[in-house]
Amino acid sequence: MKRILVILGLVVLFFAMFSSCEVIDAGHVGVKVDMYGSGKGVNNVTACTGWVFYNPITTKVYEFPTFIQHKEYKNTEDGDNSFTVNTKDGSEFRVSPILNYSVSADKAPSIFAKYRRTLPELEEGFLKTAIYDAFRLATNKYTAEQLISNRALFEVEVRKLLESQVVKEGFIVNQFTSNLEYPKSFKDAINAKNNAVQQSLMAENQVQTATAKAKIKVANAQGNAESLMINARAEAESNRLRQQTLTPMLLQQKWIEKWDGALPTTQLSSGANVMYGLK
Repeated sequence: MKRILVILGLVVLFFAMFSSCEVIDAGHVGVKVDMYGSGKGVNNVTACTGWVFYNPITTKVYEFPTFIQHKEYKNTEDGDNSFTVNTKDGSEFRVSPILNYSVSADKAPSIFAKYRRTLPELEEGFLKTAIYDAFRLATNKYTAEQLISNRALFEVEVRKLLESQVVKEGFIVNQFTSNLEYPKSFKDAINAKNNAVQQSLMAENQVQTATAKAKIKVANAQGNAESLMINARAEAESNRLRQQTLTPMLLQQKWIEKWDGALPTTQLSSGANVMYGLK
């Protein structure tokens, strides 16, 4: 019987030790909270790593990841987590921010002590509110046209406002993207402007093409006119040279060369034969 009691005692002790020991995984920090006693709750929250031994009856251990977390606030089938913000001239812009963040290990106890929430719960609570406030405050400083023209400056300002709220609480902003979406009216205006520019370029190209074609026609006409003038001058010069060479002696020589020896005659009343000059 004593042996059985000893064995039972060892088993109970083993389970007690097992239930009072927890291993904090790499990339996490443990938060040990006293549940009872004079120092219970937020008054006694400590960080721990590795093997943690504690009294499971009076103490509870929570794990906080310290590696980079990824959160997207966008419109999905499960719900719309995107934000609508207004510029100072009343234009509405939609943002679907993407946040990569991490928790400072030494601030994990204070985060838990203050909010008593897990990271997914903080993403839908404190962090979401901080992001919305950063966008709201930054957007309200711009008109719609100024916001579109100064997009990069706007992104920097939103991040600064966000970090001013979350860094002091123990959150580190690793990467932040706003995914700013313009109102439909501005999209239509931008598309209309782009179409007008394209049409203007097309018209300008057509004018340049027509001008080039007209210049080609003028050049061809000038070329043809100059060609005709050259031909006319050449023909006139040729005629002039012919006239200069057609002397009376040459004409008589050509007439003699073409004469076949027969004399054309005509009968006069006196019966005499008369020889006419032939040309």
